[in-house]
Amino acid sequence: AARIIQNMDPRADPCKDFYQYACGGWLSRHVIPETSSRYSIFDILRDELEIILKGVLETSDQGDREAFQKAKILYKSCMNESLIEQRDSLPLLEALRMVGDWPVASADWSKTKEPSWSMEEILSIMNSRFNKRVLIDMFVWNDDQDSSRHIIYIDQPSLGMPSRDYYFNGGNYQRVREAYLQFMITIAKMIREDKNVSKDDSFVQEEMGKVMEFETEIAN
Repeated sequence: AARIIQNMDPRADPCKDFYQYACGGWLSRHVIPETSSRYSIFDILRDELEIILKGVLETSDQGDREAFQKAKILYKSCMNESLIEQRDSLPLLEALRMVGDWPVASADWSKTKEPSWSMEEILSIMNSRFNKRVLIDMFVWNDDQDSSRHIIYIDQPSLGMPSRDYYFNGGNYQRVREAYLQFMITIAKMIREDKNVSKDDSFVQEEMGKVMEFETEIAN
Protein backbone atom coordinates (compact mmCIF):
# COMPACT_ATOMS: atom_id res chain seq x y z
CA ALA A 1 0.00 0.00 0.00
CA ALA A 2 2.82 2.41 0.86
CA ARG A 3 4.48 1.74 -2.50
CA ILE A 4 1.23 2.42 -4.36
CA ILE A 5 0.72 5.71 -2.49
CA GLN A 6 4.34 6.68 -3.15
CA ASN A 7 3.82 6.18 -6.88
CA MET A 8 0.75 8.46 -6.92
CA ASP A 9 0.62 12.24 -7.22
CA PRO A 10 -2.10 13.41 -4.78
CA ARG A 11 -1.57 17.03 -5.86
CA ALA A 12 -3.10 16.27 -9.25
CA ASP A 13 -6.87 16.46 -9.73
CA PRO A 14 -8.03 12.92 -10.65
CA CYS A 15 -11.05 14.36 -12.47
CA LYS A 16 -8.77 16.32 -14.82
CA ASP A 17 -5.71 14.04 -15.19
CA PHE A 18 -6.24 10.63 -13.64
CA TYR A 19 -3.01 9.24 -15.16
CA GLN A 20 -0.91 11.89 -13.43
CA TYR A 21 -2.87 11.33 -10.21
CA ALA A 22 -2.30 7.55 -10.31
CA CYS A 23 1.26 7.45 -11.72
CA GLY A 24 2.78 10.89 -11.18
CA GLY A 25 4.99 9.83 -8.28
CA TRP A 26 6.46 7.01 -10.33
CA LEU A 27 7.07 9.27 -13.34
CA SER A 28 8.88 11.88 -11.26
CA ARG A 29 11.30 9.33 -9.77
CA HIS A 30 12.01 6.99 -12.68
CA VAL A 31 13.44 7.42 -16.17
CA ILE A 32 13.42 4.63 -18.77
CA PRO A 33 17.07 3.44 -19.04
CA GLU A 34 18.71 3.77 -22.45
CA THR A 35 19.17 -0.01 -22.48
CA SER A 36 15.43 -0.71 -22.05
CA SER A 37 12.29 -0.14 -24.07
CA ARG A 38 10.16 -0.05 -20.89
CA TYR A 39 10.56 0.31 -17.13
CA SER A 40 8.08 -0.90 -14.55
CA ILE A 41 8.01 -2.31 -11.03
CA PHE A 42 8.45 -5.77 -12.53
CA ASP A 43 11.65 -4.68 -14.29
CA ILE A 44 12.97 -3.23 -11.03
CA LEU A 45 12.14 -6.44 -9.14
CA ARG A 46 13.83 -8.50 -11.85
CA ASP A 47 16.99 -6.37 -11.65
CA GLU A 48 17.03 -6.63 -7.85
CA LEU A 49 16.52 -10.40 -8.03
CA GLU A 50 19.37 -10.80 -10.53
CA ILE A 51 21.73 -9.02 -8.13
CA ILE A 52 20.66 -11.33 -5.30
CA LEU A 53 21.00 -14.44 -7.49
CA LYS A 54 24.46 -13.35 -8.67
CA GLY A 55 25.58 -13.11 -5.05
CA VAL A 56 24.16 -16.53 -4.23
CA LEU A 57 25.65 -18.23 -7.30
CA GLU A 58 29.12 -16.81 -6.62
CA THR A 59 29.33 -18.17 -3.05
CA SER A 60 31.15 -21.38 -2.20
CA ASP A 61 29.19 -24.54 -3.02
CA GLN A 62 30.45 -26.53 -0.06
CA GLY A 63 27.59 -28.30 1.71
CA ASP A 64 25.03 -27.22 -0.88
CA ARG A 65 22.20 -29.43 -2.00
CA GLU A 66 22.66 -31.04 -5.42
CA ALA A 67 20.23 -28.63 -7.11
CA PHE A 68 22.19 -25.60 -5.83
CA GLN A 69 25.48 -27.18 -6.95
CA LYS A 70 24.10 -27.71 -10.46
CA ALA A 71 22.93 -24.08 -10.65
CA LYS A 72 26.39 -22.85 -9.61
CA ILE A 73 28.12 -25.16 -12.10
CA LEU A 74 25.90 -23.83 -14.89
CA TYR A 75 26.59 -20.22 -13.85
CA LYS A 76 30.36 -20.81 -13.74
CA SER A 77 30.29 -22.47 -17.16
CA CYS A 78 28.56 -19.41 -18.63
CA MET A 79 31.06 -17.04 -16.99
CA ASN A 80 34.11 -18.96 -18.22
CA GLU A 81 34.47 -16.90 -21.39
CA SER A 82 38.03 -18.02 -22.14
CA LEU A 83 36.94 -21.67 -22.33
CA ILE A 84 33.86 -20.72 -24.36
CA GLU A 85 36.08 -18.92 -26.89
CA GLN A 86 38.52 -21.85 -26.88
CA ARG A 87 35.76 -24.35 -27.67
CA ASP A 88 34.47 -22.04 -30.40
CA SER A 89 31.76 -23.78 -32.47
CA LEU A 90 32.37 -27.32 -31.17
CA PRO A 91 29.28 -27.37 -28.85
CA LEU A 92 27.05 -26.23 -31.72
CA LEU A 93 28.51 -28.80 -34.12
CA GLU A 94 27.95 -31.49 -31.49
CA ALA A 95 24.33 -30.38 -31.06
CA LEU A 96 23.82 -30.54 -34.82
CA ARG A 97 25.29 -34.04 -34.90
CA MET A 98 22.76 -35.16 -32.27
CA VAL A 99 19.82 -33.99 -34.39
CA GLY A 100 21.01 -35.56 -37.62
CA ASP A 101 23.15 -32.68 -38.90
CA TRP A 102 21.95 -29.74 -41.02
CA PRO A 103 21.46 -30.25 -44.78
CA VAL A 104 22.62 -26.74 -45.67
CA ALA A 105 25.86 -27.30 -43.72
CA SER A 106 26.62 -30.64 -45.31
CA ALA A 107 27.99 -31.63 -48.69
CA ASP A 108 26.02 -34.89 -49.05
CA TRP A 109 23.29 -34.91 -46.38
CA SER A 110 20.68 -36.53 -48.66
CA LYS A 111 22.97 -39.54 -49.19
CA THR A 112 24.62 -39.99 -45.79
CA LYS A 113 21.97 -38.79 -43.29
CA GLU A 114 18.51 -38.67 -44.84
CA PRO A 115 17.99 -42.46 -45.22
CA SER A 116 18.11 -42.96 -41.42
CA TRP A 117 16.69 -39.56 -40.45
CA SER A 118 13.33 -39.64 -38.62
CA MET A 119 11.39 -36.44 -38.00
CA GLU A 120 9.49 -37.96 -35.05
CA GLU A 121 12.72 -39.01 -33.35
CA ILE A 122 14.41 -35.64 -33.98
CA LEU A 123 11.43 -33.68 -32.66
CA SER A 124 11.55 -35.70 -29.44
CA ILE A 125 15.30 -35.09 -29.08
CA MET A 126 14.85 -31.35 -29.66
CA ASN A 127 12.19 -31.32 -26.95
CA SER A 128 13.84 -33.56 -24.36
CA ARG A 129 17.53 -32.59 -24.76
CA PHE A 130 17.31 -28.95 -25.86
CA ASN A 131 13.87 -27.86 -24.58
CA LYS A 132 13.10 -26.65 -28.10
CA ARG A 133 9.64 -27.15 -29.60
CA VAL A 134 9.63 -27.36 -33.38
CA LEU A 135 6.44 -27.75 -35.46
CA ILE A 136 4.60 -29.19 -32.44
CA ASP A 137 4.54 -28.07 -28.81
CA MET A 138 3.85 -30.92 -26.39
CA PHE A 139 3.74 -30.65 -22.61
CA VAL A 140 2.13 -32.13 -19.49
CA TRP A 141 -0.15 -29.88 -17.43
CA ASN A 142 -3.22 -29.94 -15.21
CA ASP A 143 -6.36 -31.22 -16.90
CA ASP A 144 -8.75 -28.28 -17.35
CA GLN A 145 -11.69 -30.61 -16.76
CA ASP A 146 -10.23 -32.49 -13.79
CA SER A 147 -7.58 -30.63 -11.77
CA SER A 148 -6.70 -33.80 -9.80
CA ARG A 149 -4.84 -35.26 -12.79
CA HIS A 150 -2.33 -34.25 -15.45
CA ILE A 151 -2.68 -34.81 -19.20
CA ILE A 152 -0.60 -34.35 -22.35
CA TYR A 153 -1.31 -31.14 -24.27
CA ILE A 154 -0.44 -30.66 -27.94
CA ASP A 155 -0.28 -27.10 -29.20
CA GLN A 156 1.39 -24.87 -31.77
CA PRO A 157 4.91 -23.70 -30.85
CA SER A 158 6.29 -20.19 -31.07
CA LEU A 159 7.61 -18.94 -34.41
CA GLY A 160 11.20 -18.11 -35.28
CA MET A 161 10.32 -14.41 -35.08
CA PRO A 162 8.16 -12.91 -32.30
CA SER A 163 4.79 -13.03 -34.13
CA ARG A 164 3.22 -13.71 -37.52
CA ASP A 165 3.18 -9.96 -38.25
CA TYR A 166 6.93 -10.16 -38.89
CA TYR A 167 6.34 -12.56 -41.79
CA PHE A 168 3.75 -10.53 -43.68
CA ASN A 169 3.76 -6.83 -42.79
CA GLY A 170 5.91 -4.12 -44.38
CA GLY A 171 7.95 -1.28 -42.90
CA ASN A 172 10.04 -2.23 -39.89
CA TYR A 173 8.66 -5.77 -40.01
CA GLN A 174 10.10 -6.21 -43.48
CA ARG A 175 13.51 -4.90 -42.39
CA VAL A 176 13.55 -7.37 -39.49
CA ARG A 177 12.50 -10.15 -41.88
CA GLU A 178 15.38 -9.34 -44.22
CA ALA A 179 17.86 -9.22 -41.32
CA TYR A 180 16.49 -12.54 -40.02
CA LEU A 181 17.08 -14.21 -43.38
CA GLN A 182 20.57 -12.73 -43.62
CA PHE A 183 21.32 -13.97 -40.09
CA MET A 184 20.39 -17.53 -41.10
CA ILE A 185 22.57 -17.28 -44.21
CA THR A 186 25.53 -15.99 -42.18
CA ILE A 187 25.24 -18.77 -39.58
CA ALA A 188 24.99 -21.44 -42.28
CA LYS A 189 28.13 -20.10 -44.00
CA MET A 190 30.03 -20.02 -40.70
CA ILE A 191 29.11 -23.62 -39.90
CA ARG A 192 30.05 -24.82 -43.39
CA GLU A 193 33.43 -23.13 -42.94
CA ASP A 194 33.96 -24.69 -39.50
CA LYS A 195 33.11 -28.12 -40.94
CA ASN A 196 35.49 -27.57 -43.88
CA VAL A 197 32.65 -27.84 -46.37
CA SER A 198 33.32 -26.16 -49.69
CA LYS A 199 32.01 -22.62 -50.17
CA ASP A 200 28.71 -22.42 -52.10
CA ASP A 201 26.98 -19.12 -51.37
CA SER A 202 24.24 -19.57 -53.96
CA PHE A 203 23.27 -22.96 -52.49
CA VAL A 204 23.15 -21.54 -48.94
CA GLN A 205 21.04 -18.57 -50.05
CA GLU A 206 18.62 -20.83 -51.91
CA GLU A 207 18.26 -23.25 -48.98
CA MET A 208 17.73 -20.49 -46.41
CA GLY A 209 15.17 -18.93 -48.72
CA LYS A 210 13.27 -22.24 -48.58
CA VAL A 211 13.46 -22.17 -44.77
CA MET A 212 11.99 -18.66 -44.80
CA GLU A 213 9.19 -19.77 -47.11
CA PHE A 214 8.45 -22.74 -44.84
CA GLU A 215 8.34 -20.57 -41.71
CA THR A 216 6.02 -18.17 -43.53
CA GLU A 217 3.67 -21.03 -44.41
CA ILE A 218 3.63 -22.08 -40.74
CA ALA A 219 2.98 -18.50 -39.64
CA ASN A 220 0.06 -18.35 -42.06
